Amino acid sequence: MRIAVGLLIAVLLLAGLVYALGRGWLVESWHAGTPTEAVVPDAVIQARTRAQQGAARQVGVSDAKQILFGDLHVHSTFSADAFQMALPMVGGEGAHPVAGACDFARYCSALDFWSINDHAITLTPDRWSETVDTIRQCNALTNESSPDVVAYLGWEWTQVGSRPENHWGHKNVIFRDLDRVPARPIMAGPPPDVPSLTEAFHPSTWVLGAFALAELFDGGPQGARYFEDVLGTPPCPDGVPERDLPKDCQEKASTPRELFDKLDDWGFESIVIPHGTTWGMYTPPGSSWAKQLSPLQHDPARQTLIEVFSGHGNSEEFRSWREVIEHADGTRSCPRPTRAYLPSCWRAGEIIEQRCLDAGDEATECGERAAEARQLWVDADRNGGRRGVPGEHEEDWQDAGQCRDCFQPAFNYRPRSSVQYIMSLGRPDAPEGARHFRFGFIGSSDNHSGRPGTGYKEIERTTFTEARFGRFGETLLARNPERDPSPHAEPFDALESKLPVFAIWETERGASFFLNGGLAAVHSEGRSREAIWEAMKRREVYATSGPRILLWFDLVNDEGGSARVPMGGEVTMTREPRFEVRAVGSFEQQQGCPDYSVRALDPDRLERLCRDECYNPSETRRPISRIEVVRIRPQTSPHEDVAVLVDDPWRVYHCNGSPAGCSISFSDDEFAKDGRDTVYYARAIEAPSMAVDADPLGCERDAEGRCVEMQRCFDRPDDDDCLSETEERAWSSPIFVDYGS
Repeated sequence: MRIAVGLLIAVLLLAGLVYALGRGWLVESWHAGTPTEAVVPDAVIQARTRAQQGAARQVGVSDAKQILFGDLHVHSTFSADAFQMALPMVGGEGAHPVAGACDFARYCSALDFWSINDHAITLTPDRWSETVDTIRQCNALTNESSPDVVAYLGWEWTQVGSRPENHWGHKNVIFRDLDRVPARPIMAGPPPDVPSLTEAFHPSTWVLGAFALAELFDGGPQGARYFEDVLGTPPCPDGVPERDLPKDCQEKASTPRELFDKLDDWGFESIVIPHGTTWGMYTPPGSSWAKQLSPLQHDPARQTLIEVFSGHGNSEEFRSWREVIEHADGTRSCPRPTRAYLPSCWRAGEIIEQRCLDAGDEATECGERAAEARQLWVDADRNGGRRGVPGEHEEDWQDAGQCRDCFQPAFNYRPRSSVQYIMSLGRPDAPEGARHFRFGFIGSSDNHSGRPGTGYKEIERTTFTEARFGRFGETLLARNPERDPSPHAEPFDALESKLPVFAIWETERGASFFLNGGLAAVHSEGRSREAIWEAMKRREVYATSGPRILLWFDLVNDEGGSARVPMGGEVTMTREPRFEVRAVGSFEQQQGCPDYSVRALDPDRLERLCRDECYNPSETRRPISRIEVVRIRPQTSPHEDVAVLVDDPWRVYHCNGSPAGCSISFSDDEFAKDGRDTVYYARAIEAPSMAVDADPLGCERDAEGRCVEMQRCFDRPDDDDCLSETEERAWSSPIFVDYGS
């Protein structure tokens, strides 16, 4: 009897513990933190300015604006994906708060500006309030008129559609000012046929508690506390004006138009930056940006910049192949493979066909099963095609879905959402705001550990990149049950499956494609918040793949009388345009950290945050090997084939390798003859160097170009940075030359 009573008491105590953990009662939430109270010495800032001025003079640039480097896409562990990757149970480091991002920008990566962009969907009222306070503290440490670093406030509007027609993608919202800000961030509501986070992920207190109990033995029960906070925030009521909504609610906008309208209601100066446009982890196959060229879904006053490169890879290049084929009757089918591209749907058929043959079935029957598998892959929503191949593993897919000839491409590339495709769209007869896209180009890190600007050194693959993303299968939101291989494909319905989204997506295969990230550069009149903002608004910006390459791109014969029109500018002319491009390579890096970083951070903090490696330039610059010019002639009707409108590269100019830089000039003698609007931009390319995950799959190819052997970066040990040779680069913003008088 006593044993039974004891067991009952033990069960009740355990149940009470599980319930309390599930409600988050026994754990304190992670917070935004407080920035370190030290700034970069003025002498360091002045030395950077002098070095830049000297480099500019060597390539013939006089009276140059300052080039400042920043990162406008940074997540703390307030973001759900960042939070999960930080959990000790998946090898994470624990909390990386907003304050840590401030310190990293200041002492590790030595940025001039940055922004915080946590996912709005998990920014509870308390997290948003803390974020605002911490960003204000980060800025208050420095001189307002000439700060060492400027921090902007923002969030990420993270929309994912189930099909191409309801997919709008991800956009960062950034605000100029800190004294007046929205009362709450605006999350992206899902399409009508896709459940919200609360609907899709509604574990009971007991499930959360059990998860928390498991965490107790592996670093601490933070998960239940985090999701209890998120799921406890009620949705905002519909039909209520922005300023009349209660503070403690979760606001949503399901389309870009709804987002722009809500930002208009607030009336605060903001920029909206699309990003990850080709990233096929979440972008449905067949997606195209053509539907966003509409006054209903585009705001040309706010949507002025686009992210061409990030830690998720390159989104620049257009390719004419398709991941699926859309037919006039609305049906879709799987394209055949080419030497340049293996469609994932086609590979699904090959996997099933080979299993069928291995089982001894007839070749005709196996061919029919392969055709069925291809179609089931195409018909699956929410990127769920892989789930129609039971028992599949990452290595089964070879390099299906990847752009084989792109520079460091995003995973599962979507070419009709690439920046070149977006810039080629044209609707001359449409209303203003729907005739074309005119974006300036930036790079970013899209870092998820509160580390802005991680591309300064090619180190720390599993710390500075999102390589840990592949371990999502070990977390609560991505349980992916093992299945036995079968020689029969199956239909997959994402909603019926009840699988969390990260269990549907190819998280492990995509984890090999994460990079140390890029940078945004601005040609600014000064270091102040306002000066940097004005440079972004006029699109006088450019992107880099990480190194601090100096780049100037100007039109030099504007018929309007201006001496020069810089990158991002617009002109109208009838004669042939003439341009100049000047580029200077980035500094080679020295080991370790500069003295001011060592003085500001104690040794443990320096090691955890910066890994004892900071931006620490030598006096030696990397050579520029060549300059490439891209020409795009936007469509004059929706029916023009984009493939003949994008000239990449249009011109290539080889440089002499001098560390002093490279200067070239060119003109377009076809412009006046063709009589059509044209877009030009330049790429400055450094000599080859080693970079993290530059060869993500490590393919050995057969005579037909098939990836028959792989050494994936994700399979490497954590201390292996998976370094391969690449050509780091900078992309200028375009100059838009319209034909006319």
